[in-house]
Amino acid sequence: MSLSQLDQLKQFTTVVADTGDFESMQIYHPRDATTNPSLILQAASQPQYRPLVEQAIAGLKPSGLAGAALTAAIIDRILVLFGLEILKIVPGRVSTEVDARLSFDTAGTLVKARELIAAYEAAGHSRERILIKIAATWEGIKAAEVLEKEGIHCNLTLLFSFGQAVACAEAGVQLISPFVGRILDWHKAATGKDYPGAQDPGVQSVRAIYNYYKKFGYRTEVMGASFRNKGEILALAGCDLLTISPSLLGELQACDEPLVAQLTPAGAALSDGPQLHLDEKAFRYALNEDAMATEKTAQGIRNFAADIVKLEALVGSMLG
Repeated sequence: MSLSQLDQLKQFTTVVADTGDFESMQIYHPRDATTNPSLILQAASQPQYRPLVEQAIAGLKPSGLAGAALTAAIIDRILVLFGLEILKIVPGRVSTEVDARLSFDTAGTLVKARELIAAYEAAGHSRERILIKIAATWEGIKAAEVLEKEGIHCNLTLLFSFGQAVACAEAGVQLISPFVGRILDWHKAATGKDYPGAQDPGVQSVRAIYNYYKKFGYRTEVMGASFRNKGEILALAGCDLLTISPSLLGELQACDEPLVAQLTPAGAALSDGPQLHLDEKAFRYALNEDAMATEKTAQGIRNFAADIVKLEALVGSMLG
């Protein structure tokens, strides 16, 4: 019997579930799982997950907190409760995201990350199984650099440019999540063209980052994210990790055509290009010069922040 493409992919890439839906995780057996405010909002709005929201509210109502402080504490508790449920299902790590409104606040990100880790540890989980998800702004990367030295591992998200990836590697970040599909979206909108397979600019971005990290010996893991089609996943087979939505996991599960690793450390060793070092000025200028990365990073922060506001409204409606 032939292996499915999903099982073939798992032989050389760690498969991560990109969802807040526990049922999907149980079907596809990923090693890790990632969530974001949009996925948590989507899940928290569904009847089967409402008890987790109610549990968070019931646990914090007697805390003495009120108003915005109470709502913020409940949101954090919801994120952790979802994470705790996910850790029962996956054998590896869960990513829990810091409020996107802290994307330009290094000190605020540090406080929030430490609070989230403390909550997981109080529930009996090692910090080794948690990744704190932070936007790949300069402020976010600097926060991650401090957290990594404390043994709090980070997943730098909303990453669209090579410069962001370089800065993350220099900071010793555990993992980055370059957004393949959103890069493709921007280029399709800008040019009106399709980009199949290896021509996909999102695929090319992740390939360049993977090759750079492996060639120069960075320990930072590369996790391709935000896929628009199965072809993008096949073109990045061999990447350290790929975080994949349930619909695309289903497509991979349903197909048994041969799948070959496209990214390998041996191939990376043959890649061209010098090693780079970016200070804050060089980082900001490089990002500014990349219209796609500038626009998509800003848009991603706005969208995640908007969904946190919606989650706050949901909590507010249940608080009465």
